[in-house]
Amino acid sequence: MKQWLKNFSRLLSNQHSPNNGSESQSLEESNFDALRQPDIELSEENKKLFAVLHQFFWIQGEPLPLIFDVNAKVYADQGITEYALKQLEADGLLNFEPGGYVKKKFGKHTRLFYCGSPTKIGFPNGMNNQLDLGCVILTEKGKMLVSVQDMSRNQVFYEYVIRRWYESGYLVSSIQVDQKTPGRV
Repeated sequence: MKQWLKNFSRLLSNQHSPNNGSESQSLEESNFDALRQPDIELSEENKKLFAVLHQFFWIQGEPLPLIFDVNAKVYADQGITEYALKQLEADGLLNFEPGGYVKKKFGKHTRLFYCGSPTKIGFPNGMNNQLDLGCVILTEKGKMLVSVQDMSRNQVFYEYVIRRWYESGYLVSSIQVDQKTPGRV
C-alpha cells in the first residue's frame, strides 16, 4: 500500500509539470518490482487480467474497482467476467462477493477520482449515506500491485458509472459530465 501511495503522490505532483521521462521510468520500474516480489507470484494470464482491471478503478483514498454487474457488456467486452474475477480472487488479489459491498457513513457529499479527474457525488441525506461499490474489493496484496500509470480511461465505463449513480438518485458533478443533460456525459 505504501508503494501505491508513493506512486500516486508522484503522479499528482507531476500532473502539471513537464515530464522528462525519468518519473515515468521510475513508476514503471516500481510496478514491475512489485510483480517480481517473491511472495507475489502470478501467471502471465492473471497479470494481464489484473492490468485490464485497472480501467475499472476509481480512487477514494484507495483504489476501488467498481464492478457492479459481472454480466454487463462494459466489463465482458474487456474480458472481466465472473470466471476472471474468481481467478484473481484465487491469487489473493481481490475479494469477489456477488451480493456486493457498500461503503458507509458518508456525509452529504464525497469525491471520487477516475483517471485523475474528480467527480463529486451529492447524496440525498445529510449524513449516514452509503455508496454501492459493486461485487469486488481489493485485498492488501491487490492494492500493493495497483499502478496508477496502468489506469487507462474507458469512456464507456465512465458513462456507465455516472448513469448508475444518477439513476440511484445521486447528484453527480464532474468536469467530465455534460451539465445540460442530467446523467449525460
